[in-house]
Amino acid sequence: MPIELKMPALSPTMEEGTLAKWLVKEGDAVKSGDILAEIETDKATMEFEAVDEGTIARILVAEGTDGVKVGAPIAILAGEGEDAGAATAPKADTPAPAPPKAAPEPKADVTPAAPPPQTPVETPAAPPQPAAAPRAAGDRIKASPLARKLAHAQGIDLSTLQGSGPGGRIVRADLGKAAGGVAAAPAPATADPQAGISTHLVTPGPFELEIPHEAVKLSNVRKTIARRLTESKQQVPHIYLTVDIQLDALLKLRGELNKGLETRDIKLSVNDFMIKALALALIEVPECNVSFAGDQLVKYQRSDISVAVSIPAGLITPIVASAETKSISAISTEMKGLAELARDGKLQPPQYQGGTASLSNMGMYGIKSFEAVINPPQGMIMAIGAGEKRPYVINDSLQIATVMSATGSFDHRAIDGADGARLMQAFKRLVENPLGMLA
Repeated sequence: MPIELKMPALSPTMEEGTLAKWLVKEGDAVKSGDILAEIETDKATMEFEAVDEGTIARILVAEGTDGVKVGAPIAILAGEGEDAGAATAPKADTPAPAPPKAAPEPKADVTPAAPPPQTPVETPAAPPQPAAAPRAAGDRIKASPLARKLAHAQGIDLSTLQGSGPGGRIVRADLGKAAGGVAAAPAPATADPQAGISTHLVTPGPFELEIPHEAVKLSNVRKTIARRLTESKQQVPHIYLTVDIQLDALLKLRGELNKGLETRDIKLSVNDFMIKALALALIEVPECNVSFAGDQLVKYQRSDISVAVSIPAGLITPIVASAETKSISAISTEMKGLAELARDGKLQPPQYQGGTASLSNMGMYGIKSFEAVINPPQGMIMAIGAGEKRPYVINDSLQIATVMSATGSFDHRAIDGADGARLMQAFKRLVENPLGMLA
């Protein structure tokens, strides 16, 4: 019998997704392992594979559809020898809906009682409205973008309408009048208790202004970023600690290592050293390698570093697991592969879910310093600024050195300021004495 293909749960937290693209069409024969569609989750775009063999009899959910619940049917697969056309027909045992019952006829001998007489109430006449000047041929029609869109959908000629908005602009309420509907009620007056003056909120919203713009539909990734970071700033008390770090020794060592790694086609970045330094600092100061969990404090035994990577859809944080145990060259190779998968939307859930702390580097954009938002349930994130030549005191003398600023954001519910300061101190020492990271 035909098989219903259902929206898969591609991650433990996935409740719904976007059917981004169908890679098959109705009538196509598929076998186990074939890629049927691309599903956009709250983290990435992932491939949906066929498990059974058969023919795509019917596609139930069009590509581009948002909010498809996990487990909802998205297509029908007809097995070998089955009639694909029959699979698309509605089930025969589905009862037809019962016709609506007719309203009972009123009895002829029932006469409604006459309403009691009402005392007439004199209503003051509304002030006369000035007649609108006729629109001259060729005049530009003033209308909000929303009004234009709705008028096009409803087949209403805007040139026949007189706008009630600022400057005679046609707004949504004017379309209701043209269609015979009820116009939206004007905003109620709000009284100023101090001045005793009533005012109306007449400032148009951003989409009522004639500002050139494009309304871009939010991806699931962007929606998740907005939701999680809003929750983080609202619920997590952040504390920020900044240190300046001299980079000259690290840059010299990096140059020497890269010369030795040329034959292996490996080129270490400054960010690779930052990942290693943060991982080792978290092991040295375990009080910062924690997560706040209500009435519990989760203490981690290893350093899984989530590294912020910018992708077209927003931001994602692939994870270098057990970074404290890996060589810098291994971290570099792993990060290059993870970043490539992230930009292609091919990361698997284990590659971006979890992590004990995060690192975000904006130094390549010339950003001197910034305060990053913690990625819950993690307890901290390290923000890396640009290395730049600065006046710097070395051995009690003022010299020129390459210095960067690093700022740690800590969840103050789980990490005390003194412990956060110890972590920043350890991070600074490791970066300024990079040979210690190679031991």
